[in-house]
Amino acid sequence: MDQPFTDKLLHWNASSNKREMPWKGEKDPYKIWLSEIILQQTRVEQGLSYFHRFIDTFPTITDMALAKDEEIFKLWEGLGYYTRARNLIATARYIAFERKGIFPDSYEEILKLKGVGPYTASAIASFAFGLPFAVLDGNVFRVISRYFGISTPTDGPEGKKLYAKLASALLHFEDPGTYNQAIMDFGATICKPTQPRCDICPQQPDCQAFLNKMVGELPIRAKSISRKTRYFYYFILHWKGHYYIRQRMDSDIWKHLHEWVLVETPEALEEDKSVLNHQLEKMVGRVKGNITGISRQITQQLTHQSIIGRFIRVDLECPLETDSGYQLFSKDALDKIAFPRFITRHMESDPL
Repeated sequence: MDQPFTDKLLHWNASSNKREMPWKGEKDPYKIWLSEIILQQTRVEQGLSYFHRFIDTFPTITDMALAKDEEIFKLWEGLGYYTRARNLIATARYIAFERKGIFPDSYEEILKLKGVGPYTASAIASFAFGLPFAVLDGNVFRVISRYFGISTPTDGPEGKKLYAKLASALLHFEDPGTYNQAIMDFGATICKPTQPRCDICPQQPDCQAFLNKMVGELPIRAKSISRKTRYFYYFILHWKGHYYIRQRMDSDIWKHLHEWVLVETPEALEEDKSVLNHQLEKMVGRVKGNITGISRQITQQLTHQSIIGRFIRVDLECPLETDSGYQLFSKDALDKIAFPRFITRHMESDPL
């Protein structure tokens, strides 16, 4: 343990850390696990309301395990990265039915849970069971990189080993849970990615990045994310108070969520009714109806891809002629099924 760093961090945590979160100090592994899964790829500010809704709806992991998939997906709606929701369901049922509701209490067994990696396993192990495993998230990488002045990329094999070793060396073994929460809070509120609070940082006298004027340059990542672009055209087909919907089942984004009739194209389409109608008929066969509205272009950035598209409203004169894989849902039924955020964002601004 680096005594000066750890002592100063814990003193700061006790005297100055005002960051409040409902799971801080929590010992129930179910609630800790739930919060950690929600916070994967999600900011704390956004995840708070979801955490409360899940706990209110499913007070125990068995309550969640007994719920229908659709109910869980609906609660998750808007958080994105729906693989997390599928992992949530699988893990809840594994613990409830195969482990009789008893959460695993060793790092090795926690790590085996679906959707749990080294960071999440360390967090659960230390917070719930007081086990001495150091967390390594973006906040911790940044604090360590700046404090020691490390320019080794955080995402390479050499960097991962180095940071893991240093994180373990800094850990307070007598109270690892408090330490782990403190260093993450420190990275989120003091050693921030931009505009860090070096002026009030207790580690400033020993911080190599501060002393060498490298705060803005650290940490370093070697890889840059390359994104592919996909063009989604959603046709909102309306027939006598009902709408055509399908559930996405392929191994692709938004699996198990619902969507309007989708036409995906390799490039953007002209905002022309005849062009759009031609694309729709290629997908579902001959359509008798009128295009009544075309949305503005909408973009959503995912981790590895950009989704660009439009929503096209169509009033049908008769139902679809072919077995298109889409089913008719009433307007009321739409409130009970889960859609990807790309769709719900449009529905909020332009309701049916």
